[in-house]
Amino acid sequence: MPASTQAVLAFLERHGASFVSDIARGTAQLPTKVEEALWTLVARGLVTGDGTAALRTLLGGPERRRRRRLAAVAAGRPRLVAAGRWSLLRSAAEEAAGDAGPMRFARQLLRRYGVVTRELTARESRVSSWRALLGALRTLEARGEVRGGRFVAGLVGEQFALPEAVETLRAVRRRHEPGELVMVAAADPLNLVGILLPGPRLPATAREVVAFHDGVPAETGELGAVLSRLGRTGPRVHQTGAAGPRR
Repeated sequence: MPASTQAVLAFLERHGASFVSDIARGTAQLPTKVEEALWTLVARGLVTGDGTAALRTLLGGPERRRRRRLAAVAAGRPRLVAAGRWSLLRSAAEEAAGDAGPMRFARQLLRRYGVVTRELTARESRVSSWRALLGALRTLEARGEVRGGRFVAGLVGEQFALPEAVETLRAVRRRHEPGELVMVAAADPLNLVGILLPGPRLPATAREVVAFHDGVPAETGELGAVLSRLGRTGPRVHQTGAAGPRR
């Protein structure tokens, strides 16, 4: 590959979609040389344009382009240029790699929570957008790996759940024990106060816990203080996360 063509390819890798004039300035080449480099890159399947006019010109071959350019100059018309912007053509493998992030993160959230909703992404700084994650979740649903539906009442929007999570929710609903008290560390991903559950959002602070009474947040604070206020230290207190051993 000629050095001039390599320079154009490197420019597009660094700057993305660009006009011929921008490429010419960035590579210190004449626009005609940039056009020739673009034709070479298009023929190799490395570059594409965002319009059809330049591609139609390409179909005529180099000799026809030369004759048309000379005719345009002789007639005093503007020089024939490769109109529109030019950019690298992503391969199928690169497209798949671009989708790997949302798909991987969707699976991670499903393993962590069992049920995924838009509200859950509020505490996830690595989620670029709910839209990207939603596409991955819909793909998993189409494959039969997850189920779509309404699993959590009071929330608006699409929800997705692992099949085993749906069965667990049904089982918990059938065998619910009134008066159950569960302790969750504030740093635990299960701390969804202020996200899915009522109340102000609780920072993920070490040694802080949230006490849930029948699934509703009842107390927050250090473990000892919470137990003291609730007056509960018996075996019915269940504890999860990093706050200490289970009781």
